[in-house]
Amino acid sequence: MADRRADGSAGDADYGVIGRAYATYRQPDPAIAKEIHAALGGARTILNVGADAGSYEPVDRDVTAVEPSASMRAQRPAALARAIDAVAERLPFADASFEASKAIFTIHQWKSLGAGLREVRRVTRGPVVIMSCAPDLVERFWLARYAPRMAAIEASRYPRAEQLAAALGEIEVQTVPIPLNCTDGFNEAYYGRPERFLDEGARRANSAWSFVDQATSDGYVAHLRRDLHDGTWDAQHGHLRGQPEFEGALQLFISRR
Repeated sequence: MADRRADGSAGDADYGVIGRAYATYRQPDPAIAKEIHAALGGARTILNVGADAGSYEPVDRDVTAVEPSASMRAQRPAALARAIDAVAERLPFADASFEASKAIFTIHQWKSLGAGLREVRRVTRGPVVIMSCAPDLVERFWLARYAPRMAAIEASRYPRAEQLAAALGEIEVQTVPIPLNCTDGFNEAYYGRPERFLDEGARRANSAWSFVDQATSDGYVAHLRRDLHDGTWDAQHGHLRGQPEFEGALQLFISRR
């Protein structure tokens, strides 16, 4: 497949480079997992598309995982089934093979959103559950003021709800509250722990950071470090350090059959 990188990554980010420690920083969060698993309903056979290192796969159900990146497949825990090397746009399954499907933090990576969603719906006879971010809410998060280009790129990559509906039909949208000590290190997960963005590994585990050059990224981090050191960040956002939940751009999009 000429459109895939050496690692197999099929999207715009190269997880062979940025994803080597992905599983260290992107552990499934129990509260978010509960929301996802509830949306899947009583389905027993589930397809996980863009499965990365296995996040949010229910261990008490029959899960089939699809993941094009070799680096991500290698980081899956031994207790999980081996992931299939395939892409969303060309799923190697018969029609209506699964009772439900899920796609978590992956649709913004797909080469063709419409083709991928239509394939997922083709092989799924029940709910399709997608976790992504509302693009118009990304830049409301305080990080956008420190890393404006990164945030703008991130927002531009997330599809709008109407784009999902065009391929899946009617969808239900649910905002997902993010807990203060969220174990899944996407950007908003650190809303009350700004020091985490000083860790290069934490930034690398968010693909949007890979789209700004090193000098720009270093400048963003230096700005944040100065404001943390002199108290500017806490003067403006310190209340977030004790806020138990944050409702930001994170959403579930659910297509029910």
